[in-house]
Amino acid sequence: MEYVAAKSSMCRQCGRYFPPFAPKAGLKLHVKEEAPVPENPSIRHKLEDFWKRKRTLIIECFECQRKQQVCSTATSTICPGCSAHIDLRDYRIDSSFSRTIRTRGDVHLTAKGDLSSTSVICRSALIEGKLRGNLHCDDMATINFSGRIPGRLTARHIVVERKANIHCFRRVRVSSIEIKGAMSGEIVAQTIVTIHKKGSLEGNVTAKAITVEKGGIFSGQLVIGQAGLTQGELLPERKPAAASTAEPDISSATPVPLPAT
Repeated sequence: MEYVAAKSSMCRQCGRYFPPFAPKAGLKLHVKEEAPVPENPSIRHKLEDFWKRKRTLIIECFECQRKQQVCSTATSTICPGCSAHIDLRDYRIDSSFSRTIRTRGDVHLTAKGDLSSTSVICRSALIEGKLRGNLHCDDMATINFSGRIPGRLTARHIVVERKANIHCFRRVRVSSIEIKGAMSGEIVAQTIVTIHKKGSLEGNVTAKAITVEKGGIFSGQLVIGQAGLTQGELLPERKPAAASTAEPDISSATPVPLPAT
């Protein structure tokens, strides 16, 4: 098949150019027929169709917290509520990096990386290098390096791997945390703190529950209760003394002489 006004065409079989002409009457064109789609597709066809579909993500705006649905391959979008720009890129840091990161994507800090940003906000993070700033993860943060963390750590879930040995200078706020390696610092968890076998934790913990497996080590003060309360606020309140209680009358008491010196 060719356009009716075409002056030349190329053969799809041999690659030569030729002037097109109208076919003779009664000439039949050989058209390659596509194989019909089976009525009951196999599991392989179902999986292929599944991966061909464009998966979507639900993200939240940084400014107005409005949620929207975007394509998983998108690198940025605009909030339909406040028109704020939302970064969706993934960051891989292999060297020194000091810029602020605020994305709904993932952050991977490699062993050769040095992240000294004042603030890092992301969906999830894998920390294998030096982290000097504050880190906030909406989902999970995995820590797999040995060193000090001077900034704040906040995440829904934190995993301290077996080869990790970290010291946190500031309070770590999480929903839950798993410690497989060594960690020292103060933890405030909304749900549970889990110390696995051969894991160790040194510091104060405030959580609703704690689990220490056989072989795990915990050293510090433990407060079981609401994550937002301190130890003093968890003490039972003392009832005030009754108003009818008579106070001792010291006006009529006989003065007691002090011993001579």
